[in-house]
Amino acid sequence: MNQDRVLEAFRQEAGALTDAVSGLSPAEWNLPTRCTPWSVLDLLGHVCVVIDWLPGMLDAPAPDEPEISAAEYYRPDERFSPRTNDSRIALAHDRAARSADGAAFARDFAATWQRVDQLCRVQQDDRTVRTRHGDAMLLSEFLLTRVVEVAVHGLDLADALGRKPWLTPAAGDVVTELLLGTEHAVATDELGWSRTRFLRKATGREPLNEVEAVEVEQLGIRWLALG
Repeated sequence: MNQDRVLEAFRQEAGALTDAVSGLSPAEWNLPTRCTPWSVLDLLGHVCVVIDWLPGMLDAPAPDEPEISAAEYYRPDERFSPRTNDSRIALAHDRAARSADGAAFARDFAATWQRVDQLCRVQQDDRTVRTRHGDAMLLSEFLLTRVVEVAVHGLDLADALGRKPWLTPAAGDVVTELLLGTEHAVATDELGWSRTRFLRKATGREPLNEVEAVEVEQLGIRWLALG
């Protein structure tokens, strides 16, 4: 997927998330989310952590060539094991605990994604990176996985806060294309679902009934292993 397009989706979705969490009350920061055991604060900590892998990846030597795509990144292996998940939970909690309060952490999140945005803007389209799991990927493909994180967990945060989802059209489109391929617009038109509802269904946040399950199977959705 085109790097400029993915980066624009990342920028818009991260900006929308920043706007959504700015001004939250202490009680709202402590609300539980569906991503147990994380609170709203902890879940934003997780999003911050997964974005903040990028500066170190860009500082490291670039792999000679990419080995996997964004869809292949979400394969169900050790990265989604109980041990890795325990580490993921702890890292999110520790990142959130760095700030004195929620308002300070909202500013930290904004500074984190804006730094990543600036670093990525100057990279060539064929720039490769190596993930912490050892995967060699095009930067654009890894950035697409970060859009998934910000968009999907944005739905989780909106639900925890009792707010209307703020999913941006740019992020909704690139994540839907990841799941359905380049013919995503036709496929979602057949389902008659909004981008938000599609992502809820495709990521298990909203159950499929029997008819929907058959329709989704026929469309060939790429089900992703999401930790």
